[in-house]
Order: sequence, then structure tokens, then C-alpha cells
Amino acid sequence: MLEIDGLTRSFGAKAAVAGVSLQIEKGSFVGIIGRSGAGKSTLLRLINRLVEPTAGRIVFEGVDVTALHGRQLRLWRARAAMVFQQFNLIGRLDVLTNVMMGRLAAVPPWRAMMSWWPDADKAIALAALEQFEMAQLAAQRADHLSGGQQQRVAIARALVQEPDITVICNLHSLDVARAYCDRLVGMAAGAVVFDDVTAALTDNVARELYGIASDGTGKADAAMPADIGFPAGVVGQIAD
Repeated sequence: MLEIDGLTRSFGAKAAVAGVSLQIEKGSFVGIIGRSGAGKSTLLRLINRLVEPTAGRIVFEGVDVTALHGRQLRLWRARAAMVFQQFNLIGRLDVLTNVMMGRLAAVPPWRAMMSWWPDADKAIALAALEQFEMAQLAAQRADHLSGGQQQRVAIARALVQEPDITVICNLHSLDVARAYCDRLVGMAAGAVVFDDVTAALTDNVARELYGIASDGTGKADAAMPADIGFPAGVVGQIAD
């Protein structure tokens, strides 16, 4: 169980996330939806501790995540893998090395700095790439890949962190959200304004939340990129 209790993040006088409280069951696939600027990405970064909360707590399996420091915080970030919207690959490095970065918490720092990765970790990385039919590109520079290929490498990097597979996914495409999520959380102005099973998000509710295109395309805010996350699973981002 991931518990978010009164989580707030303010930037000056503006609250990007305002008193969010949620309970997320292990193994669930939760979609976070809402207009651009609603606080969706900030919420994921708070869970991953990439952004520090102004107030509130994050608790996972009885551990206060907001109180973690040093090695324990690094282990949490490894356990709560993240797929970033812009992928954050190192372009000059090859695909395999980029994926291996997901194993940083599992090897001594000096080995990572020297790129002396254990054979077992290389096997894990290659297996992850194979899942996305990318193993044949393991030796290719990341900046020579297409956008879709870079996205798959970023997901593979998150998977080799071996997180529990609970998923929090920030999406702008309601078609994608309805197809894959078992629960949807709607945000507006940093607050939760909808929290229910996917079937409860009717067209009328979606229009009230953030206005869908009148042509019925199912797109909100014109098909912007999305965030995906898997807390103690993966927290992160992908594109629609």
C-alpha cells in the first residue's frame, strides 16, 4: 500500500500540489489525468522524492518515504523507477549502457564509474531490451535512435531496477487511460477532484474535469505527452 497523506508542494505563493491524499493498492494501474499544469507531473516527482514536499507525507508499507535520506533515499528512488517524458538518455553512450544505469543501486559506485558491470546485470539489461525487440541495437548510440526507440530504452532502464509493478501513469489521452488503467485520479489546480474506477469517467465527467475536444476524438489538451509511473514499481513518463 502506497499512502499519500495531505501532500503539498508550493512554489512561492502557488501550490502545484495542494493537500493530495490517496491510497494506492499494490499491483494497481492508476492513471492521473487533468489539464496541463494540474499538478500531475509534480505529484510523481514528489512520490519519487525528486521534488521535496512542502507539507504532508508519503508512506509505503509502513515506511515514511518523506523522511528518507542518504542511501535509503537512493534505494527508494531505485525501487520507485521512473520513465521520464523526455527519456533522459545519455546520447553519447550506447543503448546497453543507458539501460545499465538502472542497475546503479545494485552495484558499487566504483564499478559503475569504470563501466565494469557484472555479467548478471548485463544479462538483466539485455533481457529487458529483448522484451522490446531492441537487443540488436544494444551497441548503438542512444542519440542515433528514433523517438519511439528511445522511449523503449527508457522503459527498459526502469524495468531493470526491478521495481514492484504498481503503476501510476500521468496521461493526456483518455483513450489510453480508459484502455489500460483500472482507476483514474483527476487533478485540477493541484488538487484531486475525481477518484474512481475507469468506467466512472463518463464523457460528461471528463468535460467537467478539463474539457474534451468537441469532435469526440477523446483527446484533452491536444495530445500532449504523458507521464508514467510505477511507485515501488515504476514512477515515470511515456508519450501517448
